[in-house]
Amino acid sequence: MAEALSLGFDTSAAHCAAALLQGDRLLVQRQEDMARGQAERLFPLLEELLVEADLGWRDLSVIGCGIGPGNFTGIRISVAAARGLALSLGIPAIGVSATEAAAHGLPRPCRVALPARAGEVIWQDFGTGQATRPQQAPAHDLPPGPAPLPAVMPLAEAIARIAAARRDQPDLPRPAPIYLRPADAAPARDRGPLILS
Repeated sequence: MAEALSLGFDTSAAHCAAALLQGDRLLVQRQEDMARGQAERLFPLLEELLVEADLGWRDLSVIGCGIGPGNFTGIRISVAAARGLALSLGIPAIGVSATEAAAHGLPRPCRVALPARAGEVIWQDFGTGQATRPQQAPAHDLPPGPAPLPAVMPLAEAIARIAAARRDQPDLPRPAPIYLRPADAAPARDRGPLILS
């Protein structure tokens, strides 16, 4: 029986990143830095990875996607792509936070801190006995806790590994975005069109 193929990808920051694993073995991974254009680049990038590994979409066993925190539009791109692929391929899609991916493979307890806007970081503690979620704060004003550690592997690879480990868990929730602050865009002031029954 062939080992499971896991595809992980993320567009929650100024990048488009993807990795493909077969079992525990990394087949190919790539990260392209970009401030915009992730929506147009994601599927061609995924296709390039599959071609490089001499595989097709139907060979995949599980999809992992970055769910933030991060850029609003980037998070939605990743989540929508994963949900669509999972539905069309009949395989599970698993959402993985950026902080969980950064902490993958680190000794516990640990803290990860990822750069955010204006001198702030997105941080989370793991293995401290207290459940925490990702939070955003000024880098110089974090609460007491473990010293932040750097990630030990690329983001997309960690997402693919976490997705592979969770693939057979029952009742997995669909990937859903993690937002830490309100959207920058203001809602439209115009009244929407009248919907006729």
